Amino acid sequence: MEKNTQFVGQSFAFLDAVELAGRAAELNRPVLVIGERGTGKELIAERLHHLSPRWGEPLIVMNCAALPETLIEAELFGHEQGAFTGANRARPGRFEEADGGTLFLDELGTLSMAAQERLLRVVEYGEVTRIGASKPLRVDVRIVAATNDDLPAAAEAGRFRPDLLDRLSFEVITLPPLRAREGDIPVLADHFGRRMAAELNWPQWPGFSAVCAAQLEAHSWPGNVRELRNVVERAVYRWDEPGKPIDRLTFDPFASPWKPRPLMPSAAASSDSPPSPAPTIATETISDLKAAVDAHEAAIIRAALDRHRYNQRATAKGLGLTYDQLRHCMKKHGLSAG
Repeated sequence: MEKNTQFVGQSFAFLDAVELAGRAAELNRPVLVIGERGTGKELIAERLHHLSPRWGEPLIVMNCAALPETLIEAELFGHEQGAFTGANRARPGRFEEADGGTLFLDELGTLSMAAQERLLRVVEYGEVTRIGASKPLRVDVRIVAATNDDLPAAAEAGRFRPDLLDRLSFEVITLPPLRAREGDIPVLADHFGRRMAAELNWPQWPGFSAVCAAQLEAHSWPGNVRELRNVVERAVYRWDEPGKPIDRLTFDPFASPWKPRPLMPSAAASSDSPPSPAPTIATETISDLKAAVDAHEAAIIRAALDRHRYNQRATAKGLGLTYDQLRHCMKKHGLSAG
């Protein structure tokens, strides 16, 4: 599948980062890309490669957090046959694969100190030695690294080599979180919505209702652009009235009154604070359990609707339900909308 490398946004904070990446791309120097999860660090790395003189050479991507520590060095630097148990044949590492091009090291802050030491040698001397080999190999690789860690703080704490940090930070591009990208949320939501509508073969893109647009703007987006894309695409594909503006959003797909309970009591449950008292029910008069449970559920929903002045979205939020789940319960118990 072809990757989508398109940059969408108009905020100054975002455009400044993209412009800086374009300028740094021309130089054969290492670049650090810093940002929260979902801010587009890999897209910036791709921009740095494709706008560089190395654009026709390999762009090799390695997620340093995706492999156990015992395999990181073998993946980065390669190994000879018999170098360790299971090494049945010699294998080049990512540096050799990226020779002449760019190596993108994602989650750089998770590298072990031993791997950092060997990486420092490659950066300083342009030489890589396979595990189990006696002679180094010359490589010509530009390094672009990314992290959401505070590397200067990690260096002060002894978790990251300061000399390696110095050599990798010729340029540092810090991507703004979505909440700081003024005006970009509606632009991105419209972009992702139109693409999803086209994928579903909708005849036209109806957009979002004013309520949904306000909810999108008000959300804090801890997962940034990746989270926004999921929320928008989920809303589009679940919408069953393609000709009308989308009027329902689900920010947390795991939210459900039927969510499985944890097997072990949570830390909050074991705290010193006393639990909230359960509603008092005259259990001695119950002769039909299902009817009693339904009546109790209906009473809770009716009280919540009254408390929120029959604003169904506010009621659903107050009860920890989605809008659709509240509507289902109201229909089940024959409750009117006001």
